[in-house]
Order: sequence, then C-alpha cells, then structure tokens
Amino acid sequence: MAPRWAVKIVKIFVLAIVFLGIFVIGFGAAVQHLWNWLLPSIFGLHTISYWQAVGLLGLSWLLFGGPRAWMGPRMYRRQHMRERWGRMTPEQREQFRAAMRGRCGHFGSSAAESKA
Repeated sequence: MAPRWAVKIVKIFVLAIVFLGIFVIGFGAAVQHLWNWLLPSIFGLHTISYWQAVGLLGLSWLLFGGPRAWMGPRMYRRQHMRERWGRMTPEQREQFRAAMRGRCGHFGSSAAESKA
C-alpha cells in the first residue's frame, strides 16, 4: 500500500490534468468559434482550426497573462500591506490614515480599530 502523501500527490496531479484539459478544451473552442465568427467578416482573415486556436490562446497567455494573471502582483501587494500594517505602531497607523485621507478621501477610522 502506498503512503498517504503519495496518494494525495497522485490525486492532485490527476485533478490538475483534468482541470487543464477542461480549460484547454473549453477556451480553445471558444477562441476558435469567436475568431471564425468575427475576424473573417471584419478584417478578412482566414478561419482557424481548433489547434490553431489553442496555440493562439497559449501564445496570448504567455505574452499578456502568464502566472501573474491569476495571483499576480495584486495578491502580493495585499499580503505585503497586511504585514506592514501589523508592524506599525498606532501612531504610525494614524499618520498613514491622515496621509491617505489627503490622497484618497476617507480611509478607515480610528474608532473601527479601537473596537478590534
């Protein structure tokens, strides 16, 4: 009998392959149909096959999205700001709020923090 961690790894691997397959099938078909419906009539381009659509989808993912598109810098900035906020003293937090009020309008309140 295989160890539990090995079974979990195999399950995660199988689920990842299934998810990737559904992703490629679904989005590849969507790209193909949208391309063949719109671009030949608008710009006079040729129709594309399913695999060309999947290749186009992969190319656009590499050029414009990549792994940054899913969790990206926004997720990192949020985590970084939480850590920074946790290290601030109450005086520093109030100075930060005052600076943000000047730039962004109302930003938090000291009453909400005193309740927490």
